[in-house]
Amino acid sequence: MPLALPIALLSGLVFGILAWLLPPFKVAVLLLAIGGGVSIVRQPLWGLLLFSVLATFLPYSTVQVGLRTTLSEALILLVWGSVLVQSLFDNLPRKPPLLRTERWVAALMVFSAVPFIIGQLTINAAGNGAVNWIRWLLNLSVLFLVPRLLGQEKAREQLVTGLLLGTLLLLLLSIPVFLKNGTATSMTPILATLGYGDIDVLGDNLSAMSNRMGSPWMHPNTLGGAMALLLPLAFCFGLTRQGWRRALGLAVAGLGVIGLLLSGSRGALLSLFIVLLWMARKRVPYTSQLILAGLLFGSLLLMFYPSLQDRLLALFSNNDASTQVRFEEYSHFPDAMARYPFGIGFKVEPPVPGSGLWGISNLWLSFIYKLGVPGMLLFVAVIWSWWGETRSSLATLQLSEDNAIWLGSTCGLMAALLSGFFDHYFSFTQVLIALFWLLLGLNLHEAWRLKLKATPRPGVRP
Repeated sequence: MPLALPIALLSGLVFGILAWLLPPFKVAVLLLAIGGGVSIVRQPLWGLLLFSVLATFLPYSTVQVGLRTTLSEALILLVWGSVLVQSLFDNLPRKPPLLRTERWVAALMVFSAVPFIIGQLTINAAGNGAVNWIRWLLNLSVLFLVPRLLGQEKAREQLVTGLLLGTLLLLLLSIPVFLKNGTATSMTPILATLGYGDIDVLGDNLSAMSNRMGSPWMHPNTLGGAMALLLPLAFCFGLTRQGWRRALGLAVAGLGVIGLLLSGSRGALLSLFIVLLWMARKRVPYTSQLILAGLLFGSLLLMFYPSLQDRLLALFSNNDASTQVRFEEYSHFPDAMARYPFGIGFKVEPPVPGSGLWGISNLWLSFIYKLGVPGMLLFVAVIWSWWGETRSSLATLQLSEDNAIWLGSTCGLMAALLSGFFDHYFSFTQVLIALFWLLLGLNLHEAWRLKLKATPRPGVRP
C-alpha cells in the first residue's frame, strides 16, 4: 500500500508523456496491449484462449518483440511466462505427471538439439537457425500447456469454442473476398492491413496460385491442412451442443467444406474424405449425410468452377506439374539423406541453397530431412504412443456430448497425419503445428478422462 501512490503517479506520468508524443490511436492500442498482457499474466488461460482465436483467424499477423515474430507465437511465449509467474506463487493446480506420449514429445524436443548443432556447423547458408529452432520448440510446447491450464471441462469447452470462432472469422473473410474477385491475390492488401509484414512464413507467393482461394494461412495447401484438422472437431462439437455453440460448430463445418474445396488442396480433400468414410463405417450420426451433401455440393462446384475441375482432373493426369514435382522430390530424396545423414537442422528450409538437391513434400520424410532418421523415428514413436492411448475408446463408438471433443480431435488428427503423405505442413510450418500439438494434447487428456470414467477405480497415469 505505501507504494501504491508513487506507482500511480509514475504510471500517470509515463502515459501522459506517451499521450503527448504519440497519436491517440497508438496510445489506445498501447494501453490495451499493456492491460491485456497484465490480464494474461494473472490468468494464463485467457492467453491460451486468445491464442486459439488468433492462431485460427490471423495466424501470421506479426508483432515486434526484439525481433519480428507472429502474434500467435508471442502469445505462446507470454502464456508460458504467466504460467511460470503463477507457479512461483502457487496459484496453479498441481502439475500432473507426464503421460507416456508427452514424455516421447519431450524426448523429441531434447534430441532436436543434435541436428540443430550439426546444421549450424555444416550448413553454409544464410539463416538464423537458433531463432527457427526456438520457434519450433515453442510451437511444440503448447502440448504441455493442456494439463496445466485445461484441467477443467469448462476450460476445454472454451478452448474449442475459441478455435471454431477463429476459424469462422477466417472463412467469413476469405470466402466472400475470393467469390467477389476470383483470385488469391485479392487477399494481399487485406493481409497487409491486418499486420502481415515482411516475414517468410511459407516461402510461396499468392500470385503463383491466383486461381485458388487465398486466406490468412497464405498458402492454399496450408489452408486445406487447417480445414482437415479442424472440420471433424467442428462437426462433432456442433452435433452435440445446443444454442449458439451448435450453430457455431455446424457453420464452421459447412463453410469449412466450401473453403476446403476452393483451396484446391487435393491431399487435404482426400485425407478428410477417407476419415469421413471411416466415421461413417463407425456409424457416427449424420456422417453419411455429410458425405452425400459434400459430394453434391462438390459436383455443383465442379460445374461452375473450372479451377476445381483442373485440380481434381490433375489427380488422374500424367502431365500435372505438381504431381511431377512430387515424384522428382521422392527420386532425389535418397541423395539428400546421403548428403545430410543427421539432417540439416533449422538454419534453412529444404532444399539447402546451392546444394542442387530437392525439397520433400511429405510430413514423415520432412522429419528425416530436418532431424535425420532418429528424429523421424522419435516422431513415429510419438504418434504410435498417442494412437495406443486413444484407440481403446474406438471399440464402442457412440457420439455424445461427453466424447465429442475427443472424437472430433481424433478424426482431425487422423486427417492431418494422412495428409502428411501428400504435403509437409504439419511438420515444421509455424503456428499450424502449434494447433496440431494443441489438439493432440487435448485429445490425449480427453481420452484419459474417458478411460477413468469408464473404469472409475484408482490408477496411476502411465
